[in-house]
Amino acid sequence: MTSTNQQTPAPARSGARLPLLDVLRGVAVMGTLGTNVWLFAAPGAEAGIIFVPDTIGPMTAFREDPSAATLAQGLFAFAANGKFLALLTLLFGVGLAIQFRSAARRGGRWPGPYKWRALFLFAEGLVHFTLVFAADVLMGYAVASIAVAWLLSRAPRVRNAVMWTAAALHLAFVGLVTAALLSEPDPRGAEVPPGAVELYADGGYLEQVAFRLDNALLFRAEPIITFALMVFMFLLGVRLFRAGTFGDDDTGRRIRGRLLVWGLGIGVPVNLAASLAGSDLFMLDRYVAAPVVGLGLVGAVGWIVDRADPAGRAVTAVSSLGRMAMSGYVAQNVVCVLVCYGFGLGLASRLAGAGPWWVMGLWASVCALLLTASTLWLRRFRTGPLEALQKTVLAGVPERRRVIG
Repeated sequence: MTSTNQQTPAPARSGARLPLLDVLRGVAVMGTLGTNVWLFAAPGAEAGIIFVPDTIGPMTAFREDPSAATLAQGLFAFAANGKFLALLTLLFGVGLAIQFRSAARRGGRWPGPYKWRALFLFAEGLVHFTLVFAADVLMGYAVASIAVAWLLSRAPRVRNAVMWTAAALHLAFVGLVTAALLSEPDPRGAEVPPGAVELYADGGYLEQVAFRLDNALLFRAEPIITFALMVFMFLLGVRLFRAGTFGDDDTGRRIRGRLLVWGLGIGVPVNLAASLAGSDLFMLDRYVAAPVVGLGLVGAVGWIVDRADPAGRAVTAVSSLGRMAMSGYVAQNVVCVLVCYGFGLGLASRLAGAGPWWVMGLWASVCALLLTASTLWLRRFRTGPLEALQKTVLAGVPERRRVIG
């Protein structure tokens, strides 16, 4: 068995927090809302994941009805689609690496108590999926993290082999699905059934919960088909962290500069071409090109943070949201449910003819709410509410020590 302190250089001082990571997490949380907000506001809301999954494609509305409004919607959705989900996934891998390093310094076993942390995360995701939002990411992260956590105590060559094998499997799967879509006639007229539209416009809350549970396997398709991508992104996050990517030094800035140039320089043109090409390239758009852009975002955000006032209001607010990212992720979905669905304010149906502008306004308003609330919350408390709950529940889990020679 490889001891937990092998192959783990410390990119920062012991116990030091890396400010850039908090900012990146805050950006990722707001960015994922930039995709999900269109689901909340669409007819049939999250039911579209099942019946018209390609409508999440950023340029779908513009291709069907070119106008200034649909162009604005397309550009907004293009900026968010898949990129911030990839960034969030990468950062989850970074979090695993940090927890592994902490366990090594304490002489603790690994994965050891992390199994319980993953189980708690899965339970949180299950509750979130059932009671709030069908496109939950927490359950998928919990399952993938168990496999990756075990790999962190293996030799580097084992991790590298798994990482690149996962990437190859994911690319092969995307290639096969894309080839199948290109070989078939493009189906027209797919839409969310009227019953599902009515369910979210006028139905009761418990009816929506029942609908999610009845269609759980279909709603959970994305984390299943992207499992290999999650494993790859987790391990890539570990690798970038150990290389010093997020440090406030010349090494970190040099690596981030490369990510900025290559991630955006290659990813954005491919991503835009795939988005404009139509629904047949949806998988390539969201699950291949977008993650490359996500790497570029690490460099782009890092470039901005390097030049910003670390004590400024903007950096402080985004960093605060990042420090309580789980609470922010769940809270933004709760707010959108209450604003959009029929048992709440029902704005999705009331403003259905108002174009995309109100949806963009909803995104901006929810982001402003999250930034303000998280900043005020952390002035009084050390962690977010869900983070504190997790810490309290897991505090009683014993940690067995390993003698490290």
